[in-house]
Amino acid sequence: MKILNLYSGIGGNRALWGNEHEITAVEINPNIAEIYKYNFPNDNVIVGNAHEYLLENFEKFDFIWSSPPCQSHSRLNFIATTDGKNGLVLKYPEMELYQEIILLKHHFKKKWVIENVKPYYEPLIKPTFKLCRHYFWSSDFILNAQFVESEFWIIKDKTNKLKDRYGFNNIPKELFKNINTRQVLRNCVIPEVGRYIFQNITGDFNVGTKEKGEK
Repeated sequence: MKILNLYSGIGGNRALWGNEHEITAVEINPNIAEIYKYNFPNDNVIVGNAHEYLLENFEKFDFIWSSPPCQSHSRLNFIATTDGKNGLVLKYPEMELYQEIILLKHHFKKKWVIENVKPYYEPLIKPTFKLCRHYFWSSDFILNAQFVESEFWIIKDKTNKLKDRYGFNNIPKELFKNINTRQVLRNCVIPEVGRYIFQNITGDFNVGTKEKGEK
């Protein structure tokens, strides 16, 4: 399959997808893209605007995963203030999320999924399914599954433990020097969640059967 991984970050969602497919990742931050490229050297990594890339190229792919920025939709934005007195500045919710849902729902005839946080408002478009703390809009409904999330919250402020848990402890430290490592790791989709969704939507239950680093 030809797979498009948008707003890829360092690749938490993709970590257990294996290397059996042709994967294109789009990430706007060049420093974050370098980490993704180091960890997934077989993928085609594009530094650019994922939202625009989707519009111009979506028809070329068999499966699309998109994780638009979630901060403006999260509960933190609900407690933000216009003057930023509490350290959080109020922002308009970014509508790229809904633009992409509408585009793929009505114009893309293959498999797709868009992931975001549960927003502080009633979603403008009802999600297809829910997993853990996230909503998903998709071409396919899949059943909810139980994942051990608590461990991620216990270690959410411990950068090195997060690297270990996500399987990114092999990456040279110098690649993290120009980014907010803790924030980038916390933005990752739990790898097991990414694999579960990938398998159930694409029907490829052989993908990622080996954990990262296994022989």
